Amino acid sequence: MIVSIHNHVITRQPRFTVTHDSHKTWTLHVRQVTQEDRGQYMCQVNSAPMISQQGYLQVVVPPNIMDSNSSKSNIVVREKDNVTLSCHADGFPLPVIKWRREDGRGIQTSDGRKVHQLDGATLGLRQVSRTHMGAYLCIASNGVPPSVSKRITLDVEFAPQMHVPNQLVGAPLGTDVQLECFVEAHPRAITYWEYRDAMVMNTTRITTHTLEDHYKIHMVLSIRDLREEDFGMYKCISKNSIAETDGSITLNKTFRPTSPPTKISRPGVLDEEFGYRSRRPGRKEERRNQDVEDSTRRLQEEEEEKRRREEKRRMSQELERKELEHEFNRGHRGDSGPRVTQSAGVSGAEGNSWTLAAPVHVPAVCTCVLLLLLRQQHLL
Repeated sequence: MIVSIHNHVITRQPRFTVTHDSHKTWTLHVRQVTQEDRGQYMCQVNSAPMISQQGYLQVVVPPNIMDSNSSKSNIVVREKDNVTLSCHADGFPLPVIKWRREDGRGIQTSDGRKVHQLDGATLGLRQVSRTHMGAYLCIASNGVPPSVSKRITLDVEFAPQMHVPNQLVGAPLGTDVQLECFVEAHPRAITYWEYRDAMVMNTTRITTHTLEDHYKIHMVLSIRDLREEDFGMYKCISKNSIAETDGSITLNKTFRPTSPPTKISRPGVLDEEFGYRSRRPGRKEERRNQDVEDSTRRLQEEEEEKRRREEKRRMSQELERKELEHEFNRGHRGDSGPRVTQSAGVSGAEGNSWTLAAPVHVPAVCTCVLLLLLRQQHLL
């Protein structure tokens, strides 16, 4: 198609204009470029011989998400179902599609992996659970700014589930107490408390409130200045469009202790009766206790060694005494001379006594032998 000759535009396109400068430079101007303007252009000079110059006009188009071919902005499925999110975009070059979670958490794939980002025009989720619930971002980019995104919210519906951390609570009269229940449900559940088959209403003493975080609900029942009529079983109830569930808490009366419990427990040992752990000794105290134990052990060992030596010495003395007595009596057997015997009469240096049995006329040799024997006993 001939666009212009010299400075005259031939094609009927008001967006095309031609300018020239001193009959040397011709310039083709294209306003409001569209994709149809993409292609090869040639500038030709009708000289002899003819000369020309060619150029290619590339038209890039930023990405654009096609809502008609993509998933809706809000998708609702039941727990354990499968779901596929789709997102399609056009542009030039062809855009690349990436998926991310708006809250920054990982995307759980069908094979159990968790990834921060997934590529592709579709995102398949199998056996969805409440953890899949949230907003997903479909981001399209092709290097031509700006990149565009689409926000798709995935809601997972499931029946209410109740968790009661303390099903048995005890408190004395005149004190304050709080009863708690934790609920997970979607769609949003209605929650309330019951006592003796009647709904609990807020009063000056009794108040109820809830703390909500997406599909999680924290139910709290506060009772001030407990009275006799407050004790019994309370029920926390939650219901939504799918099902209803409840939990129970029994409030019992306890008695105030007359005096604080006192009990001496070893350091670092759990007190089973009062349920607390006594203070552990410090390093200096542990070192001092260890030194005392070592000194006591050494003293006991020294006393035991001393006792063994004394026993050994006593047994040795007793053995030698018996040998001397035996030798002496054997040498004078049959004689009328004196005999040395041991008796339990008067205690000597070693707890023994000696008696001399002899005639009135004692030979001098027997007297010498007896004196020698007594001297040896004394030396021992």
